[in-house]
Amino acid sequence: MEWREAFRMAWMALQANKLRSSLTLLGMVVGIFAIISSVTAVQVIDVYFRESMTFLGVSTFTITRYPAIEINGGQQEYRRPITYAQVEQLRRTLTLPVYLSVLEGFAMGSLQYESQKTEPGVILIGTDEHFLENYGYELDIGRFFTAQEVHYGRMVTVLGSVVAEELFPNISPVGKVVRFQGQPYEVIGVLKEKGSFLGFSQDRRIFIPITTAFAQYGRPDRDLGSVSVRVARPELLGAAMEETISRLRIIRKVPPHKPNDFEVSTNDSMRGVFDRFTRLLSMAGAGIGFIALLTAGIGIMNIMLVSVAERTREIGIRKAVGARRRDILGQFLLEAFFLCQLGGLVGILLGVLTGNLVALRFDISAVFPWEWALMGVLLVTLVAVVFGSYPAYRAARLHPIEALRYE
Repeated sequence: MEWREAFRMAWMALQANKLRSSLTLLGMVVGIFAIISSVTAVQVIDVYFRESMTFLGVSTFTITRYPAIEINGGQQEYRRPITYAQVEQLRRTLTLPVYLSVLEGFAMGSLQYESQKTEPGVILIGTDEHFLENYGYELDIGRFFTAQEVHYGRMVTVLGSVVAEELFPNISPVGKVVRFQGQPYEVIGVLKEKGSFLGFSQDRRIFIPITTAFAQYGRPDRDLGSVSVRVARPELLGAAMEETISRLRIIRKVPPHKPNDFEVSTNDSMRGVFDRFTRLLSMAGAGIGFIALLTAGIGIMNIMLVSVAERTREIGIRKAVGARRRDILGQFLLEAFFLCQLGGLVGILLGVLTGNLVALRFDISAVFPWEWALMGVLLVTLVAVVFGSYPAYRAARLHPIEALRYE
């Protein structure tokens, strides 16, 4: 029997039992959908974090009190705050050419200019003169703080792009005086748009000197959100990290036999932690999908066994007119192949569309998991062969005389 004729007969057999074929197809779709949708969503999130962490360049590392990304969760052992005094002492003792910048949020509220007022949710952040280079921001207009303005705690501010658009849609904000929680600040610059991170705008912020923030809100010994260290040349990164860790341990009086009571992160280390997390999620989603595929495969085998029983007389007639065992075997294997491949393709399509809903939600680049899609095609082919072989073998083994007698 020619392959073209075998494909045609297999397709006609599936069309003759549309409900049964559709139910079998559904199981295969669910299995592949579970794998592809979860893997696609994880890859979208992975792309999102990689794009969002570009501010940690090859010349920068970050010091925080606790890990920036935690996978296991649970209760953290208490660690002392990283204070501004410790950072200043670290700045004075480092011998390598580095630039330290601190970052800490102090308050949230509305910003006002004359009769104009922003929506609540503007975050006031304290930082210093090295903020732009260390944290990957750029100026749109105006300038940033000087070292003198940070040292003397001047009442100046730099606005995020969204805040500037809300308060000053038609005029330049530079030189204007705005108020935050009653305190006046002179606007000296506006930052370029940074976008959102996990749905939170990075442009609904205003920045003031860290010393000004301490004067307005107190607690200079509070824990700083992060301390960024930028080296003059990328090749100095390793040496700068070693010296920074050593000096900070001395400043924080960490005993020699104790581990660091702070975290040092680079772009690569943060990506490594997140890569382990995404691999775990991918394997979990794939595991669920494999279980669904196994269930679908058992369903295919059962339905094909029923089909063999129902078509016993047809098999007998075909054998009586000259069909060989391999013709019967090939026909039933093709039916299983059709069901699995069609279900797999539909599952891949629906899985990619569903997984990329995350991309639409957070305005991220869409992805297509080519490797997993190819694996999905191979898996459904394997399911077709494994679970379709026994029913096909039974059909091929039927004796033509006994098949013709079957009622």
